This record gives sequence, structure tokens and C-alpha cells, in this order.
Amino acid sequence: MSGSFDILIVGIGGQGTILASNILGEACLIENRHIRGAETHGMAQRGGSVESHIRIGGEFGPLITPGQADLLISFDLLEALRYSHFLKQGGKMVVNSHMVLPTSVFTQKLTAPMESEIIAGLKKHHLCLLDADSLAVEAGSPLSANVVMLGAASSAMPLKYESLLEAVKRLVPKKTMEINVKAFETGRKAGGTS
Repeated sequence: MSGSFDILIVGIGGQGTILASNILGEACLIENRHIRGAETHGMAQRGGSVESHIRIGGEFGPLITPGQADLLISFDLLEALRYSHFLKQGGKMVVNSHMVLPTSVFTQKLTAPMESEIIAGLKKHHLCLLDADSLAVEAGSPLSANVVMLGAASSAMPLKYESLLEAVKRLVPKKTMEINVKAFETGRKAGGTS
């Protein structure tokens, strides 16, 4: 691999974006791969955007510039649209089909965006759309949706399946390991790889 493989993970505060990026970082350490990363989560506790930049390989800084991400993983439909300009031509987007409406829709009585319009806007990219929330419940906990998303995106990453699974086992709380392993596997199947 020449250059870096750039992954942008986006979501809303509380959806597990930071844990997901830590899992990718751990998988890189397991494989002895060079990684750079950065995250922003200023207003995350109040339902704000959270973004994690992961650059596997490469020599330059941790931030991905617009139009350069190889893979965008979005835990929220609206966040996928908000950050879609980061994806490079031919890049892949793995998106949870659920959407958290911003509070401004309610406080300022704005018109909520239509899910069908957002999905239509995302289809210009290589899109994998899945209901990660329902798959997480199926795996045993709604809190495992972030791991479902990593599983769904795993075949698009330059990391080994075994390394990703081991990183999940190392970083999730021990009492939830079995659920998260199942969540990863469920997501991997939903994303097109078994």
C-alpha cells in the first residue's frame, strides 16, 4: 500500500465514535501498522457532531482533507450527508440508516430533512446502508451499534479480520465482549462479507 488509507468515522455524541476509532487504532498496533488519528468532540455531550480521523500508513498529519477519505463510516444518516464531501471519488460509505434530528428542528420549528432525500444524495457514492441499531439489538445490546458498523465496514479496510476482532475483544468492557463479538460478526454479514 502506498500512501495512507484514510477512514473518517462520524456520529453524534454518545454513539461510540471514539471507541470505534480506538478499536481501529488497536487493530493497527496488533498488525504493527503506522497510524495517525485525531478526533473532535467539543459539543458531543449535547448531541453535537463527533468526528474521528484515522490514517493508516502515510507520512503526513492526522487530519483528512475533504475529498481524500477512502472510507466514511457514519453512525447517523444526517452526519453522513454532512461529511460526505470528505469522501474521495470511488470511496466507500457505510451508513447507519437511523437519523437523530438536531434540536434546532424543534426549537426553531425548522422543516426536518426527508430521509429519502438524504439517501438519494448519498447514492452518488459507493453506499452501504444498514440498520445498525436493529442489528445491535439482535446481537444483544443497542449500545453495540458502533461495533456493528465496524463489522459492516471491515471488508473495505486494509486490516485483517482477525486483528479487528481481537481489537474489539481488547477494548470493549469484558462483560460485553460476547455481545460485541456477535455485533461485529452481524455487521460483517450485513456489510456483505461473512
